[in-house]
Amino acid sequence: MPTSNMIKIKTKQNNLFLRVSRGHFATNHSHSNYYIDVVAQKSRLSEAKAVAKALCGNYNYSTTIIDTILCLDGTEVIGTCLADQLTKNDFMNINAHQTIYVMTPEMTGSSQMIFRDNLVPMIQGKHVLVLAVSVATGGTAKAAIEAVRYYGGEVSGVASIFSTTEECAGYTVNSVFNPNDLDGYFTVPSHECPLCKQGKKLDALINSYGYSKLG
Repeated sequence: MPTSNMIKIKTKQNNLFLRVSRGHFATNHSHSNYYIDVVAQKSRLSEAKAVAKALCGNYNYSTTIIDTILCLDGTEVIGTCLADQLTKNDFMNINAHQTIYVMTPEMTGSSQMIFRDNLVPMIQGKHVLVLAVSVATGGTAKAAIEAVRYYGGEVSGVASIFSTTEECAGYTVNSVFNPNDLDGYFTVPSHECPLCKQGKKLDALINSYGYSKLG
């Protein structure tokens, strides 16, 4: 079972851990030797607050304007906590409206992100921070960036719990964790996977919701 050897990686903040398991895992876009379980960070208020606090430090005393947080992969709780942090009286973020919209995109059957007419004003003419669980291949974050641009918004950057890169589609990615926290971590296209080349079977299919065991 993928979580049988789950370990916790501590951070400097209380109530914030990265839970991971080593093995052979597949997403829609790639293969990896780590399963990163972020369900607690997305669902448990204390951990969501800790993630938000960690991310918030990247925008304090910053010229980055954030009017809207676009939550991907079920990160609405984190997004709400982050908006709360960014709008505190002692926070030096530049925001003309002194409030922040927290929203999610609607996904069509062809996996395109859309916003209904009543939601477009939360994007159009606004500075939008894209919030994701992870940025590895960057496919989902790039789709969100394209959607924000299409609806007339300006992307302020990308934030995530875990990221393998500091840049996505030309925008800075701020994350709580990165590959330096995981010994020997890799994520590669399936045809380049060293575990596949060694004949090792997949342990599970994974996505932002969790895992499905194989075998």
